[in-house]
Amino acid sequence: MRSAFFLSLAAGLVGSVLLALLFPYCWLLVGLVVALGLVGIYDVMQCKHAVLRNFPVVGHLRYLLEFVRPEISQYFIESNLDGTPFHREARSVVYQRAKGALDTVPFGTQRNVYEVGYEWMAHSLLARPPREETPRVRIGADCAQPYDAALLGVSAMSFGALSSNAVLALSRGAAQGGFSLNTGEGGLSTHHLAGGGDLIWQIGTGYFGCRSEDGRFDLERFRSNAQHPRVRMIEVKLSQGAKPGHGGILPAAKLTEEIAAIRGVPLGHDVLSPPAHTAFQTPLELLEFLDLLRRESGGKPVGIKLCVGQPFEFLALCKAMHQSGLVPDYIQVDGGEGGTGAAPLEFSNRMGCPLFEGLMFVHNSLVGFDLRERVKVIASGKITSGFHMARALALGADLCASARGMMLALGCIQARRCNSNHCPVGVATQDGRLVAGLSVDDKARRVASFQHETVEALLELVGAAGLDDPGELSPDHIHRRVSPTRVRTYREIYPWIAPGSLVVEPVPEPFAHAWNLAQADSFQPAAVRPVV
Repeated sequence: MRSAFFLSLAAGLVGSVLLALLFPYCWLLVGLVVALGLVGIYDVMQCKHAVLRNFPVVGHLRYLLEFVRPEISQYFIESNLDGTPFHREARSVVYQRAKGALDTVPFGTQRNVYEVGYEWMAHSLLARPPREETPRVRIGADCAQPYDAALLGVSAMSFGALSSNAVLALSRGAAQGGFSLNTGEGGLSTHHLAGGGDLIWQIGTGYFGCRSEDGRFDLERFRSNAQHPRVRMIEVKLSQGAKPGHGGILPAAKLTEEIAAIRGVPLGHDVLSPPAHTAFQTPLELLEFLDLLRRESGGKPVGIKLCVGQPFEFLALCKAMHQSGLVPDYIQVDGGEGGTGAAPLEFSNRMGCPLFEGLMFVHNSLVGFDLRERVKVIASGKITSGFHMARALALGADLCASARGMMLALGCIQARRCNSNHCPVGVATQDGRLVAGLSVDDKARRVASFQHETVEALLELVGAAGLDDPGELSPDHIHRRVSPTRVRTYREIYPWIAPGSLVVEPVPEPFAHAWNLAQADSFQPAAVRPVV
């Protein structure tokens, strides 16, 4: 820490001077201590590297190792990380684009193209230059206050899980780049608002920011926050990919007086959100709740976020939409591979549908009920590059959101101390001494740069495929090696159903069983006559 460094430096300076008075050759030691002091002062004053601001002089070891050989740096500094190709590629892409560094690589493809699971995008002999105007996606076209969303936004991360400076930097970056920031379920804070970015206010099972004293939904508190001009959309979180069915977790070590006041909870205890909502119990009640939020917010788009669990439950929601005519303005599909600051191991690794299957299922279900044109779909779950975005759009998404990528752009080194309050770079901690090391202005620029460069990379891929718009991407554009000698497109790998095919019988496989279990007035499975 900075204070400990300067105390040690002062003690070392006094000691070296005393030694030099006794032994003249020790003046060299005094010079060394002074030099280290000057380096430490520079480290504390600079704004680009949070590690150096929080750990002056000592932090240079990380960058020295990185300069000599990036792999050595990774081994010593990030030896507890998953060393999969995804993590290596994601860190490299995000850091380069966030810092505005060289975004090209030497020696061609960095992956084994004959490895089972390798994916690529088909180009066209009629390739086109990327379009100059960056497209946006209108959400809530029938709302009084529709929102034109960027193709990539910041996925849900709460103030509490993240530090005040991290939230402020994300909001400023969103304002600079013209994209949205999801508040996460921790409530709407002054740090979200101060940055000036477009906000998606997320409401989870704890109803933080619109919570009554007994922990239930409070309409008056909701109305006062929802009508803030910076709040552009409302999102009801049903589940998240990292711990679906569990509810959010904020360790007591990270609960400050400010966070407790925002959330309306007592100090000194872990903040554990309930696993399910109390404001509604059935699919029809959920849709009526969304409609209520839309009206009381002044006509802003209202959506839901979920990680797909039991297929019949989502089909029950689709049946309720078809029956009532009420629909969410968007659905954010979170993959089971999504990240989090705190989750039980089993939930993180073994609970929830992965993004590919979940996204495909949601898209197909909406198509089958003739609802797809009315509901936009957002994909989130380890999206850190233009190809990741293209892949999600090919599977049916309209736009994407990233949490992991934005954290890396903030300077996260994946030290995996998010739940301990000891994040060394001030991103995921409430320790004021560490938070101060994160320069808001510098990190806001990096967040905006990462988002801009990633969307530009997507548009270049779209042009290389011979297309004008990302919305033209289809399952035919992405290929995957399924064996050493076989390659299939997404259209061949995944099932796709015809529009309206789930509103008439017979229902196509593989939806028939789940469709029979689904009922619009309950999330419970219907009694189904056993197959003889």
